[in-house]
Amino acid sequence: MKCPECGCDESKVIDSRPTENKVRRRRECINCAFRFTTYEIIEEIPLMVIKRDNTIEPFDREKLVDRLCRATVKRPVKLENLENMVEEIATELKNSLQREVTSEKIGELVLHKLKEIDDVAYIRFASVYRDFNDVDSFMRIISELKDDKNK
Repeated sequence: MKCPECGCDESKVIDSRPTENKVRRRRECINCAFRFTTYEIIEEIPLMVIKRDNTIEPFDREKLVDRLCRATVKRPVKLENLENMVEEIATELKNSLQREVTSEKIGELVLHKLKEIDDVAYIRFASVYRDFNDVDSFMRIISELKDDKNK
């Protein structure tokens, strides 16, 4: 941070306080001892989802929780577990440092995590996500699930 008085690049932080959506820092120049205040603003870069029809929309946690609630209707799965799962997925996506992610990538992450929570919810979600059109599709995913459980 350059000193506004002498232009020196070196300063030390004397005091730091969080304020609404930013951090206020009191600094002192190493060269001339001039004191000044800076504000750090957290930059939120929205995660965008590329849909199957190539439209792009912002990632919506609530929409994903809603879809998971539909898959877990009448199943012994707590809403808290679903919200934690969505938070883990959102964190994983943001940590990948990609600004745009495909809905397929999100769907695969959901399926992977849902498989650990509830088999029936996994099959329900997969049937909509993978667009099952016949009984064979259901039989295939059930046999895959059985194979995974037997390992």
